[in-house]
Amino acid sequence: MKPVFMRYTKIDIINFVVLMVVGFLVIPNVIKTDYWYTSILIPWLCLTLAAMGQQVVMGYTGQLSLGAAGFMCAGCYACYNILLRIPEMPFLGALILSGLIAAVLGIIFGLPSLRVRGIYLMVATLASQFFIVWVVDKFGWFKNYDVSGSTTFQKIIINGTPFTNGHMMYLLVLSIVIVLTIIAINMARGSTGRNWMAVRDMDIAAESMGVSLLKTKLQAFAINAFFCGVAGALYAFTYLKTIEPFAAFNISVSFKIMFMAIIGGLGTINGAFIGAAFILLFPVVLNALGNNVFHGAIDATIISAIEQIVFGSLIIILMIYEPLGFSKLWETIKQKANPKKI
Repeated sequence: MKPVFMRYTKIDIINFVVLMVVGFLVIPNVIKTDYWYTSILIPWLCLTLAAMGQQVVMGYTGQLSLGAAGFMCAGCYACYNILLRIPEMPFLGALILSGLIAAVLGIIFGLPSLRVRGIYLMVATLASQFFIVWVVDKFGWFKNYDVSGSTTFQKIIINGTPFTNGHMMYLLVLSIVIVLTIIAINMARGSTGRNWMAVRDMDIAAESMGVSLLKTKLQAFAINAFFCGVAGALYAFTYLKTIEPFAAFNISVSFKIMFMAIIGGLGTINGAFIGAAFILLFPVVLNALGNNVFHGAIDATIISAIEQIVFGSLIIILMIYEPLGFSKLWETIKQKANPKKI
């Protein structure tokens, strides 16, 4: 088996060091207001983690899935109930357990992938979206019988230290995302990733060469659900704080996460980061530009509609001219800028 450290090139290590310096040193020293942490960086990192799970099942294994928000819902309410009902349970332990619970659900709802594929599999996985959210919303035990219908999540406390501000929660989320990103990269570049891609390219040929379709497909769905479950817990505890299941984890969130994986570039880990940044930040930029240009002269609903039209048009243009996403576009730009390395 190829050693873990041999899976990284010199460029990978340099990029990793640069990102670590930017994430842990530059950003905390440049950004001083909680708004950027709680409204931009934290949701971006959480959705990136969910998109990374989507990359595993869609980009690497080639299985269409539309249940990411359902697994996020399972993860966040699993974490909430573990902390509520198990005294002295550490937050990080509850986070791992919530991811494992979501992974079990991922295996259950991934079973149809052994019989159906394509759009039929997408419809089958859509059941997880509706079923999980419906169960959480209709059975009061999951929400601790709160008559308001919403859930207020506990404060994060690690080793006796409460995480009360955006800066601390950002560092926590960033650390977890980095650890899971390294794990995802190692799986994708190892024998596990080769099995995923073999199933994606031609599952019949992969099976004839000894790759277990049962193990490989269910493994991909489990990892996808684990990443989404952890992302959902972090999303609820560090960003939303108080949620209603149907409002926070509706079908539009699942579509959004799927678009993040596609736009960023299927079959790439960095595509999850790029796609999440584009989907999350671009509408904010368009809205800010619209307000600055029109200075409130046009109704906010019209600006919002124009924003959606421009946003959708750009997605269509990107899919026509660069169907492999922003990740491939970035590689093309780098090759053109340095043709000697082609």
